[in-house]
Amino acid sequence: MTIDDRLDRLTERHEALTQSIELLTFDIRENQKQVAENSQQIAENAQQIAEQGKQISQLIGAMGSIVRIVEIHDQRLDDLEA
Repeated sequence: MTIDDRLDRLTERHEALTQSIELLTFDIRENQKQVAENSQQIAENAQQIAEQGKQISQLIGAMGSIVRIVEIHDQRLDDLEA
């Protein structure tokens, strides 16, 4: 194998490596964009979950109030029957 053949092989390998690096760089940039989008979506979902948690807490509190009212009315009925 001559020096020219070796240089040609090295040049081909260099070009192949360069193309591979370019493809990897493109993939990394795309992945970074996707991660940023996913992070934004996660933040929005977390905010919605927090808001829903507050609503659930309010509903539980309202249900507790209703239970107390029902118990009071039940007690009144029991008192009236006695």
